[in-house]
Amino acid sequence: MARWYGPVAPGPVLRVVAAAWGRVMALRRGLYRRGVLDRPRLPIPVLVVGNRTVGGAGKTPVVIALARALSARGWAVGVVSRGHGRRTRVPVRVAGGLSAAVCGDEPLLVHRETGVPVEVDIDRVAAVRRLAAAGCTLAIADDGLQHLRLARRLELEVEDARGHGNGRVMPAGPLREPLPPVPAFARLVQGRPASAGEVPVLHRLGDARRLADGECLPLAAFAGRRVHAVAGIGHPARFFEALRVAGLDPVPHPFPDHHAFRAADFERLDGAPILMTGKDAVKCAGLARPDTWEVPLEAVLPDDFLDRLDAALRVPSADAPA
Repeated sequence: MARWYGPVAPGPVLRVVAAAWGRVMALRRGLYRRGVLDRPRLPIPVLVVGNRTVGGAGKTPVVIALARALSARGWAVGVVSRGHGRRTRVPVRVAGGLSAAVCGDEPLLVHRETGVPVEVDIDRVAAVRRLAAAGCTLAIADDGLQHLRLARRLELEVEDARGHGNGRVMPAGPLREPLPPVPAFARLVQGRPASAGEVPVLHRLGDARRLADGECLPLAAFAGRRVHAVAGIGHPARFFEALRVAGLDPVPHPFPDHHAFRAADFERLDGAPILMTGKDAVKCAGLARPDTWEVPLEAVLPDDFLDRLDAALRVPSADAPA
């Protein structure tokens, strides 16, 4: 991480490997752009929400906010996801009662928070077709900027305060591929002021919700108290810092992204309340102690941007960004 986001320069071996990987990814994108590699036509428009870098950038709260906002503007929204972290590979429609092991933690959270159909499939083209057959008029792809086989009407890039780091392709830097010649429809940024042409995303914490019985308390009820903060997300420090800003005194417990929690993960914690993200909470019912609370994270997008996005999605287009 010090090489990607800090002052340490990547070594020559990493730079050589990164250059080779970058050429492969640029060639692949060029083959899709020229039509050499096929992009199947889809019956409904697709809005891809993703990030250019490795790791989490806060995409899922943005997907939830978009699903709600575009549903309110008349779209029959569905969401497609690969379902990272699940233990199965078969296609699945997310429904109540499913576990994150079957469908993935992020799809489960999106479905719970929005109620829209969510299709989980490695083949996201097939997933979009199933959403269309179910009556959806718009598919939002949670991640997928690099899944070029999936034709898309528009792309949104989500970026956190770390940005593109040193601007190099992995393993010398955090970029998944060289930056494409065609930019996304918009870059959504959180954790830093938006520059000209960027869209600011405000992330705010909601009331704490107890896993055992659904009781809600304002976060202020925990202010000044020592709490355990559990986060198995792409960038756990973001959650810990948000709790500090809210006036809490969290003891941080970071876990790997998409961590499959076990009861043993909580046995070593003392009697202080446990606070966790929504992405973690959907996996922890019945595992954690009774004083375990989910702290929802809500993304707030500007209304004028949502109106502009809605209008752009309604313009037919045969071309997809590449």
